[in-house]
Amino acid sequence: MARDTRQRILDASLAMFNTQGEPHVTTNHIADELEISPGNLYYHFRNKDDIIEQLFARYEERMDAALETPSGRLPGLEDIWLQLHLVFECIWDYRFLYRDLVEILSRNRRIRMRFARILKRADDSAHTVMRGMSQAGIMRASAAELAGTATNVLVIATFWLNYAAARGDKDEQVAIRHGIVQVMMLLAPFLRDAERVHLNTLTQAYLD
Repeated sequence: MARDTRQRILDASLAMFNTQGEPHVTTNHIADELEISPGNLYYHFRNKDDIIEQLFARYEERMDAALETPSGRLPGLEDIWLQLHLVFECIWDYRFLYRDLVEILSRNRRIRMRFARILKRADDSAHTVMRGMSQAGIMRASAAELAGTATNVLVIATFWLNYAAARGDKDEQVAIRHGIVQVMMLLAPFLRDAERVHLNTLTQAYLD
């Protein structure tokens, strides 16, 4: 029963953080939402940052899985497309982390260090995929161009939701689809003609 209550607290906190913004949700709000006493909540979690750290652990596990690169073969365009889907779906499900990123990282050193590790992992993954596509002849780019593009992919993926919100986009799921396409467009100038045509076809079908 205690495990069920703990899970319910995490699930409710995630939903409330995502819809209302983490800074606007208190532990009392979470307890009220679940119709439990604040004392019951504090039995499972010391404070709100403790809840955030537990949610971050779930996010971290999910993101690590999304950043896996193909093994035993060189990556292709479809691999990047799929990986971006997995990454952006994870970002969507834990969007409060990105929407309130500076606020959360500024007050929690442990999460700041763990998020830096995720960024390093994502950067390594992007570089690995870019180099693999270059080795496969799918991309034509110098080492510096590959490195720069990999970093740009990471920057756009990390801050796309903030950009979309600042731009006034109302539907974040639509904004995420546009974010995936925006990342893919970074690769377009370096692709062979056949892959550029394929990318254009994928993009048109995706945005229709």
